[in-house]
Order: sequence, then C-alpha cells, then structure tokens
Amino acid sequence: CNVGIINGLSGWMSSLDDAPADTITRRFRYDVALVSALKDLEEDIMEGLRDSELDDSVCTSGFSVMIKESCDGMGDVSEKHGGGPAVPEKAVRFSFTVMSVTLVTDDKEGEVTIFTEPKPNSELSCKPLCLTFVDESDHETLTAILAPIVAERNAMKESRLILSIGGLPRSFRFYFRGTGYDEKMVREMEGLEASGSTYVCTLCDTTRSEASKNMVLHSITRNHEENLERYEIWRKNPYSESVDELRDRVKGVSAKPFMETQPTLDALHCDIGNATEFYKIFQDEIGEVYTKVNPSREEWRSWRTALDKQLRKKLRLKPVMRMNGNYARRLMTQEAAEAVCELVPTEERREALRELMRLYLQMKPVWRATCPAKECPDQLCRYSFNSQRFADLLSSTFKYRYNGKITNYLHKTLAHVPEIIER
Repeated sequence: CNVGIINGLSGWMSSLDDAPADTITRRFRYDVALVSALKDLEEDIMEGLRDSELDDSVCTSGFSVMIKESCDGMGDVSEKHGGGPAVPEKAVRFSFTVMSVTLVTDDKEGEVTIFTEPKPNSELSCKPLCLTFVDESDHETLTAILAPIVAERNAMKESRLILSIGGLPRSFRFYFRGTGYDEKMVREMEGLEASGSTYVCTLCDTTRSEASKNMVLHSITRNHEENLERYEIWRKNPYSESVDELRDRVKGVSAKPFMETQPTLDALHCDIGNATEFYKIFQDEIGEVYTKVNPSREEWRSWRTALDKQLRKKLRLKPVMRMNGNYARRLMTQEAAEAVCELVPTEERREALRELMRLYLQMKPVWRATCPAKECPDQLCRYSFNSQRFADLLSSTFKYRYNGKITNYLHKTLAHVPEIIER
C-alpha cells in the first residue's frame, strides 16, 4: 500500500498511559522523535560549534545528522499472572541512535564534526521509536506496523528540518543507516530466505558449499536495490525458468525487500555462533571424530558429558541449554582451550586446537570494537592474514567438520569483516 506520513498521535489522549487496553503498538512520529533527540543534544551541538571556533550566527544551514536504526525482537514478554488484554507474548522494538552531527562550512574544506555519540552501542544512547506486541517472525503484521515508519523516513530523506538550536533556526538534513539488525531481521527486511537457506550470507551471493570450500575470498555484493530487482525477477519469471533455476538466478531473494539495511555484522550473535561451533569442535576432538565413521549417540553423549564436566571443573562453567553471550565469552579463551586439550589424546591435535583459539582471539577484538581502526589497528591490519590461517586450519586439520558446510557467522567472520569496517 502507498502510505503517506501518518499522524501517529491523532486520537491519543494527552497522557501516555491512556492507551486503550487492546493497543498492540505505541509509536512516536519519526520527525517528532528526531526533533526531540536533537533538542536533547542542543548543548552538545553549541559546545561543538564553540570548540570548532565557528561563529554560531553564521552556521544556520548545512548540518547533517547520521542516524543509526535498530530493530530487534524481544523474546518472552508475557504477563506472569495474566489478567491483561490478549496480546502476543513477544515484542519488537524499533529504535534509533544519533551517531553524529556534522557541518559543511564555506571557508573550511569539507565537513566539521560537531557531535559524535561517545557510546553508540550503549542502550542509553538508543531512543525507542516504536514498541509493538508482535512476533518478529510474523512478517505480515510486522511490515504493516513498520510501513508508516519507512514512509516517514523516505519523506524525511528528501527534506530539511528547520529547528531552533541556541536561539537561531538551523537547517538539518538526515541520513539513515539501518545497521542495528541481527541476521534474522536483515533477512526478513531484505526479502531473503531464512537463515537455514543454501544462500548462507546476507552480504554476498555464495552458497553454503561454496563458502565452505572458499572460506576467505568473498566480497560484499548484495544491496537493497539489487534485492528489489531480483524480487521482480522472482515474481515475473521473465525467462520462464524452473523453480530451481529461478532461485539460483535471484540467489534466494523470494520476498519483497521492505526496508533498506546496511552491511554489518551483529557482534553478539557472531560470538555466540562461533562459540557454538568451537564447543562442537571441542566435543569432536575429545572423541577423535576424525578417525571414526559413524559414532553412536551414546558415544556423542559421553564426549559431551566429559567436556561439560571438564569446563565446570577448570573454569566453573555450568552447562547451558542454549549458548548465550556470557557463556560464549568464557568459552572463547586460551584457558578454556587448555582445559579441553587435557582431554585430547594426541599432541598434534592439541597444538591445532591451541592455534585455532589463538587466531580466533586475535580476530575477535576487530568485530567487537566500536571503532576498530582506533581501538585495535594492529589486529585490524593482521585480520586478513589471520583469517586465512584460520581457514587453512579448518580446511586441513578440521576438514571432517567443514566438508560442504559452514555456519553463517563463521563465513562472515572469515570473509567479510575487513570490508564491513572499511565501509
């Protein structure tokens, strides 16, 4: 549907708590929320002008504001004791962060940065725009609720906001970057198949088996416009191909891309995904899977028990049902690798495990850092070299695990991190 700017506040009472009981979503009008965020930064902007020794009476136009957008599902938010209206037990939050305010001046060449958010990944700098009782997997409801946000955002891209800052009307232009999405949400927003698809990556067109053979050499090729074009091809099938041929032509884009996202890597899920992978490698190495053809379920279970027991004894790590961030951080340490090595029978395999962990720990700060070029320049320089070594180890020593398959985040970790940062 074609949605113009909707007055998100029409029909609401003045108080926020007067929402009718069966409300499924609360949202602020995007432009109103941005004005509010900029007014909160008024002092910072004025201070930035003073620090740059700019005469604030001259600086009334040419302000650019970079906005990071984020959207994520919020799991189980059910009422513990019932009694409320019947709403879905899950929620989705769409929010934005003011990343920077820059000013293009006449006399000075280029842009002057007046404000930069010191903690862009902190929840404190993240302003909620829309809170919704909806399951993030319910594509229809989600798109219906977020459609007006997309429409408002498109309307603002082309226009300027004039706002009084420091007692003078100043003109702001907004640039939106959708980088605060996890892979599941990116796939949903960009019309890609779900994460178990043969098309393993949201950034490039590789398939899972290609990515496991060539682990490192890929570049970012997907983008929103191309996804839209591919969806049209999927919809029209202009060359009258079979489903398999058509799917290969559009590389797994089989729904209409809905919201533009920028190529990023979600650091938390990257940690979790890779730690899960390491946990499985540890288990395999304890059981020397590379020598066995078809281990029984009992054998698998005994190796897992041995691994859990060792981790609990040496690192006080209690087993978890599903890998979480805290467990992942404790597991991905040289200390954990040493503990596991005590259970690995041959020295050669122990050495390979240690090396694998050493390389991983060299690479990890690069995608965890807020600003890698400043915070860990050395590791960033060595990243491609380290990821190549890491991939060589996987495809030789640990070949039994990566024969024709690789996980989504391991592929991104090895192939895309430097380019994401460069962009």
